[in-house]
Amino acid sequence: MGAETKFLACDLGAESGRGLVGHFDGEKLRLEDVHRFSNGPVRLIDTLYWDAPHIFTELKKCLTAAVATHGPDFAAIGIDTWGVDFGLLDKNDCLLSIPRHYRDHGNNGILNRAFGIVPSERVFDRTGIQFMQINTIFQLLRLREIDSPILDVAQTMLMMPDLFNFWFTGEKVTEYSIASTSQMADPRTRDWAVDLVQEFGVPTNFLTNIIPSGSPVGKLRADIAEASGCGAIPVVAPAEHDTASAVVAVPASNPDYAYISSGTWSLMGIETTEPRISAETRTANFTNEGGACGTIRLLKNIMGLWLIQECRRTWLRKGVDHSYAELTQRAVAAAPFVSFIEPDSSAFLSPGDMPAEIVSFCELTGQPKPSDVGAIVRCCLESLALKYRWTLERLEEFRGKRIETIHIVGGGTQNRLLCQLAANATRREVIAGPVEATGMGNVLTQAMATGHIASLEQAREVVRKSSDLLHYTPADSADVWDAAYDRFLNIRAFLGKID
Repeated sequence: MGAETKFLACDLGAESGRGLVGHFDGEKLRLEDVHRFSNGPVRLIDTLYWDAPHIFTELKKCLTAAVATHGPDFAAIGIDTWGVDFGLLDKNDCLLSIPRHYRDHGNNGILNRAFGIVPSERVFDRTGIQFMQINTIFQLLRLREIDSPILDVAQTMLMMPDLFNFWFTGEKVTEYSIASTSQMADPRTRDWAVDLVQEFGVPTNFLTNIIPSGSPVGKLRADIAEASGCGAIPVVAPAEHDTASAVVAVPASNPDYAYISSGTWSLMGIETTEPRISAETRTANFTNEGGACGTIRLLKNIMGLWLIQECRRTWLRKGVDHSYAELTQRAVAAAPFVSFIEPDSSAFLSPGDMPAEIVSFCELTGQPKPSDVGAIVRCCLESLALKYRWTLERLEEFRGKRIETIHIVGGGTQNRLLCQLAANATRREVIAGPVEATGMGNVLTQAMATGHIASLEQAREVVRKSSDLLHYTPADSADVWDAAYDRFLNIRAFLGKID
């Protein structure tokens, strides 16, 4: 072991943000929180936005707190965020509009209209990205539909982490993993699919150069460095999409695994070296997103613990504050296999009365209506586990080989019931941890960029040495889960006929 090297990871999620100092001694990585803040959507009249200036103010607080606590000698700073959302700048580099939140209802119905302009087959062939109404290209098309003037005056489009990097450094670039979430990039060339974007009638003059994960962006602006009490610390683009950073921290030691980055979303997939773009992956609506070290993340976006989070918010608005631990305990006590939902139904995408939406879904599909809090949470968790099984089967088909282990990383690993249900439903060993996968992956990519770690394999060895991992083996009868899975498939088939 040598002297510790310090990195600052700024990790922004859909509910909160935090600054994490990564202490790396050459073998192990230790993370320390220095600042946390809330990061929910802001509703103005009838539209959801991200409060980007507030977020940037909090990011500067992360830097100031890190320097005040640990001194100014940081090797690098890196920012990761959610995907798809963006800011547009004018010729003077001023923000033209508050960035919209991807859960805003303004994009409802956009996919059918988009595919009337460019066929879905062509869109997928050029991008390899899962069709979701939240994707950047469809948000931009919506701006064109409503004749928004900002499209005509915009000179720069920056995805959210790149917008914050610009405000920190003055440099305007786009990192590949975050660019890939836009459905505007070509995974074969790792560059913008300019011709496709133009077919939608969306400008391309505002696109910036795409850089690989782990590339230097620039150094802190002098005014920010002075205000924070530090020097011109390098800013590195880690794998800027938070899931891409989380996948860096998957503690796998052999290639026969799938991962689930578990949090607000459950992103389940495998790593590949080339995109898998075919009729099969398009029909299953899988995505080929960019990863660190030149990898591709072949994965499925699954609704995830958003279902529970939004239920909890609904109950809180009604005056009942259930902790997440209490909700899990109630789900444990609830009867199993009563009702299931398709987690990715459009009914569950936007904020609202989630318990009512779940009850309505069960009623629509001819199932018993969940009768209480525990039953609703149990329904969500079992349905997620069954969706993991469906996704695993597709991944094995695409890979042409059995997947032996599922690694679950991220905050969702703290829900031990979901981890056990995932093992039960898939009949695979589940290895859970680390909890702070995104922050670890962010720091480890910075460490690779600055020469402190040589490879992705070495980074994952560091994760294994630095983390307490929990192992789950399948329990319950396979026949019981097979019967539940058959019911789940029937619900999906029914929903496909009416949705």
